[in-house]
Amino acid sequence: MRRRVADKGVTDLAAAALAAVCFAATPWAFVGDFRPGLWWVLDGRWPIALPLLATVAIGVLAMRGPSTGRLRAALSGAGVFFLLAYGFWPGLFDGKPPLALGIGAAVLGAALTFQGARALAASGAFKADRWVATTTVTIFVSVMLFVFFPVCAALVNAFLDRTGAIDLPLAVSRFTARDIWSVACLTSDQNCGVVINTMWLGILAGAFSTFLGLAFALLAQRGNLKSTKIFDALSVLPIITPPFVIAMALVVLFGRTGVVTTFLDNYAGIPRSRWIYGLPGVLIAQVLSQTPLSYMILRGALQGISPSLEEAAQTLRAGRWHTFKTVTWPLLRPAVAASCLLGFVESLADFGNPVVLGGSFEVLSTKIYFAVAGAQYDPGRSAILALILLALTLTAFWFQTVWLGRRSYVTVTGKGDNGVPPSLPVGLRRAAMGVVIPWVILTVALYGVIMIGGFVTDIGRGAMTPTFKHFATGFAIEMTPHGLFFSGSAWDSFFVTVGVAAVAAPITTLVGILTAYVLSRHNFIGKRTFEFVTMLAFAIPGTVIGVAYVSAFNTPPVELAGTGLILVICFVFRNMPVGVRAGIAALSQIDKSLDEASTTLGASTGTTVKRVTIPLLKHAIIATLVFSFVHAMTAVSAIVFLVTARYNMATAYIVGRVDAGEYPLAIAYSSLLIVFMLLVVLLIQLLVGERKLGRRGVAANPVNLGAR
Repeated sequence: MRRRVADKGVTDLAAAALAAVCFAATPWAFVGDFRPGLWWVLDGRWPIALPLLATVAIGVLAMRGPSTGRLRAALSGAGVFFLLAYGFWPGLFDGKPPLALGIGAAVLGAALTFQGARALAASGAFKADRWVATTTVTIFVSVMLFVFFPVCAALVNAFLDRTGAIDLPLAVSRFTARDIWSVACLTSDQNCGVVINTMWLGILAGAFSTFLGLAFALLAQRGNLKSTKIFDALSVLPIITPPFVIAMALVVLFGRTGVVTTFLDNYAGIPRSRWIYGLPGVLIAQVLSQTPLSYMILRGALQGISPSLEEAAQTLRAGRWHTFKTVTWPLLRPAVAASCLLGFVESLADFGNPVVLGGSFEVLSTKIYFAVAGAQYDPGRSAILALILLALTLTAFWFQTVWLGRRSYVTVTGKGDNGVPPSLPVGLRRAAMGVVIPWVILTVALYGVIMIGGFVTDIGRGAMTPTFKHFATGFAIEMTPHGLFFSGSAWDSFFVTVGVAAVAAPITTLVGILTAYVLSRHNFIGKRTFEFVTMLAFAIPGTVIGVAYVSAFNTPPVELAGTGLILVICFVFRNMPVGVRAGIAALSQIDKSLDEASTTLGASTGTTVKRVTIPLLKHAIIATLVFSFVHAMTAVSAIVFLVTARYNMATAYIVGRVDAGEYPLAIAYSSLLIVFMLLVVLLIQLLVGERKLGRRGVAANPVNLGAR
């Protein structure tokens, strides 16, 4: 036993030794000044040595065993306090300007966090499980630093004037500005405020996308179609499509010089107009983007409805329509509500479509962007707009959780159920077909524009001469005496995007899956708070995250702006909640007895996770990897504030080409991205395969009990 305690102490002492080496040999800051912490101590910045002394003391005390756990935890907290205090408020110590925290400071902070987590476990917290304590504390601290802190730092600007002083009257005037809350559009031809526009757009987008998604789902599941592959294909396309591509295609088709507009003007006498710019265009683009998500939600809900309930209604001589109205539809309502709310929230957060098609129709996401990136730089105004947008999205998530959480719609029980769902009533099937077919045609036309537009001179102006010049401009490759030279203007952004996505995706998956394991398998004090903090990023719109990172990480003490690291961090914590939910869903199907058996055989929690749990979570891990990679490739709202000339992203490059009026080059780049990500997804599916449990199959000739 004494030997095991000593080994535990050696681990803490090794962490202290690593921190000391980095303190003496690696740059204290990440950007700008590359002198190590030891140099700054010799230069008179002695307070930065206090956290190092704390971590060394913890390492020495750990050798004495678990009895020193509380003292070590206190020292860890004190070390982190001094590290942050000197970074944020150096005037409390020596009055000198703040130093940016970087590599040396990060290693020192990580060592203190690691030691503090192990000290808490030694004190009895987390049921004395060091692995759970270390994982939980590390993730919690990381989320607080890279989600909670930047959001708070950005929102604080709402209450500050340009000199940094608190000015509550100014904050009130910003909040009550007429261009935010005006309802003039309801009584006159003037524009409404940006909040009214955003809410109205969100309500319409949520309703229409749910309506169309329901029509697709009903046909796919109950429409007696021979194949639903086209529906499945349409459900994948928006996932791998940058959010503004649909908007660009709409401009090419229906803009003032668009293909359809020109045809109608020449052959039908319908004059050209700019109707696509504003609410109609943004709404169509958002509905096109969100309908596939609604389709997947509602089709899953239809698949989960037990056929025995509908068979019982038909046994009582209820017709198809009456069965659908009294049995099927009530059971679909929670999924319909979830789809509406999700469409509403996605509409609030959307930046790509409004920035291309908005025109004079302003929404919160674009208003925030132009308050920061526009000619009148006003971080206080962007902060108040971000605060309003965050309040709207959090309210929607809260409403969804509370409203749906109080209802029970259980239809699948432990009893056997071999029934066949009834087909749709004839009238409803025809109505659904009447809605779906035109929408499929429009969607195919839009993606056809994207696929063809890069290979013609200018599809938006009707110049259809075949050409490769757009791809040559963006993706030219030259042979030089020194080898291949990627001379195209888009290569740099493409390589940066793929590199950032490839780095961020595995980290996102690792953090998400570990968080899911801790939440689903272990109970500890503060578990609900930990879960809320880890899921916070999911409810924060990308525009708010972008503004938050600019506000928090543009100056010391945490100065990361202009680096590739800030892009990786943004994607990791932006997409982490998806990994958490995927992991929790997968773990709910794995019996805890497997973990218990491993523990009974003497394995530690870390070993159990590595050898038992992770292999059973392969599909959840792959799903998170795919989502994280694709989302990092297509994201625009958050990173549009963070990119630089050196670290430019593909979506930011395309938005720049759209702003410059270079639609053909933007379309060519978008088509390449779509094809690239589709190949990545298909390759992963091919390598992973489909999970099959048991020997269940589908009946060759199912009897349609609904045919009456």
